[in-house]
Amino acid sequence: MIKGYHGLIMKKYEELREREKLALLKRKEEVERKAPELAHIEQRIARLSMELAMMNFKKNVNYQEEFPKLKREITELRASRLEILSSLGYPLDYLEHQYTCNRCQDTGYIRQDKCSCYKKNLIDVYHRTSDFNDLIREYTFDNFKLDLYEREEGSYPLSPKENMSNILEASLSYIRSFKTTDSNLLFYGSPGTGKTFLSSCIAKELLDAGFLVVYRTADGLIQNLKEVKFNDNVELLELLLNCDLLIIDDLGTELSTEFSKVELFNFLNSKLLRKKKMIISTNLTLENLKNKYDERIYSRLVGDFNLYKFLGQDLRIKKNHERTKKAWG
Repeated sequence: MIKGYHGLIMKKYEELREREKLALLKRKEEVERKAPELAHIEQRIARLSMELAMMNFKKNVNYQEEFPKLKREITELRASRLEILSSLGYPLDYLEHQYTCNRCQDTGYIRQDKCSCYKKNLIDVYHRTSDFNDLIREYTFDNFKLDLYEREEGSYPLSPKENMSNILEASLSYIRSFKTTDSNLLFYGSPGTGKTFLSSCIAKELLDAGFLVVYRTADGLIQNLKEVKFNDNVELLELLLNCDLLIIDDLGTELSTEFSKVELFNFLNSKLLRKKKMIISTNLTLENLKNKYDERIYSRLVGDFNLYKFLGQDLRIKKNHERTKKAWG
């Protein structure tokens, strides 16, 4: 599907242009029914504009005299068109092409560069075809329940609830300063303590703000990197490297091979050098991370990420127990 994103976006632009072409035709027919003389004016403008273009191309002996005359007549005809529209109560641009994006005129490009609206369409297309939709529908700040975390302190200086409250505030601050920060986040802790949930909450807020957020499990990312390396999938690499935020979930669950370690390091390094932001979650402790990955990856994770340790018991098990208790009365 990745290689089809550009095609889907271009198809959307094509549909926009075709839809407006038909809408413009209907508007012209509507006005011409009320003012039949407008059809003659439009035909005359089109014919004179063609003559003007040909004259400008050929530049024959009469060019200096005829060219200004044609331009003047076209200007007068356009003025007549505006007078008709005004008398009928229509906006003066009613018979002009109405673009969704005036900057690129619904082509997606300004010269050779992608227009800002291209990114908005990429966000829409990517998330319409992504399994991430299921996560961000359910895992939102509205559904985040801080009361599920225990109030009692354990071996850690803070209780799970106090700790989670601090992480929650840091996450909200990260969202507020997202445009200006270069920070990356590493969420680590036992399974079921809310790492994926909170990552999704952040993603939902940033998506709604118009940022391109891409979600991958660690295993999915390694599979993508294989696709990039062996099938030269440039579009996929561009998506992974240049998205506003990449979420890598469950780091440490991927199959550990020499290839995965090398490619993971190269990829993380490229992201960091480009200052492209990431959130990584893992069930591993920092010590486990150090043992599983080589020093280069470990140093990137602990040196270039803000570290947040998640505390408490598995909330999925806790919720299941609560549901069972309610079911039994």
